[in-house]
Amino acid sequence: MTVYLGVDGGGTKTEFVGIDEHGDVLARALTGTTYHLEVGLEEVLVRIAQGVGSICSTLGIEAGALGYVFLGLPAFGEDARVDPLLVASVLPVLGHGRYRCDNDMVCGWAGSLACADGINLVAGTGSIAYGERQGHGARVGGWGEMFSDEGSAYWIAIQGLQAFTRMSDGRQQRGPLHRIVSNALSLDGDLAICARVMGENGMTRGEIAALAPLVSEAADAGDPAAAAILDRAGTELADIAHALRRKLEFRDDERTALSWSGGVLTKQAAVRAALLRDLEARDLFDVVMPRHDPGVGAALYARLLASRNC
Repeated sequence: MTVYLGVDGGGTKTEFVGIDEHGDVLARALTGTTYHLEVGLEEVLVRIAQGVGSICSTLGIEAGALGYVFLGLPAFGEDARVDPLLVASVLPVLGHGRYRCDNDMVCGWAGSLACADGINLVAGTGSIAYGERQGHGARVGGWGEMFSDEGSAYWIAIQGLQAFTRMSDGRQQRGPLHRIVSNALSLDGDLAICARVMGENGMTRGEIAALAPLVSEAADAGDPAAAAILDRAGTELADIAHALRRKLEFRDDERTALSWSGGVLTKQAAVRAALLRDLEARDLFDVVMPRHDPGVGAALYARLLASRNC
């Protein structure tokens, strides 16, 4: 039996999935984020080793027996200095060279569309889109939380925190969002949010992103500012999809399969509804419900790469 291992890295967690030649899942494992900008390269490699070790222990094999491994990692492809170090460092972990590293966006596409032509939108901690057409791949978005990642959980949370401060100042009408954020962060005063989020013991990127559901809660409670944030998140993600469609050079009369992955579009119905409204209005996409999760997608892509290398 040949085992193909997929590694789906993320801003919050990393999933390891082993499949057989038929695509059946044999084993799964989870570790923490492999976002090197947050935890550092050494910790990324520690977590990769932990996940690989867990899969191999479950299956009773050595890492050298894995048929092929694909590692989809956050921010990969964005730093010409770090990327080769990461690729080289994986070699002693696996004990063989039958692997490839790329951005985790590939995992979402490979899972949602089962490696078929089309576009996948990723809206989790960050946001990005990846697609392929006739063997050519491209990405849009994924510029990072400092000035991009529109439509992501981090972006939604930051927009919510901005609205909280505006409500506190009186620059914006106070709605349920103010109370919900204050209660969730256990603030004893509005200015306490500064130390809570940015202070010495402030919040990590993932912890900030985890505040995004508070915006949804406020929207459900009738807060118009929160509802507008979610609506704009869907529109921003739609803009990413349209830009990638052009980049992949789909013809004007050619429809494009589109799917999604990540917690925002799978769990936040308001964002998904705003995205779908935009797509339906322009009538260029065929929406495909995700066929597999990104972890399985990573493993399916490992199997595909193995077949190409034979």
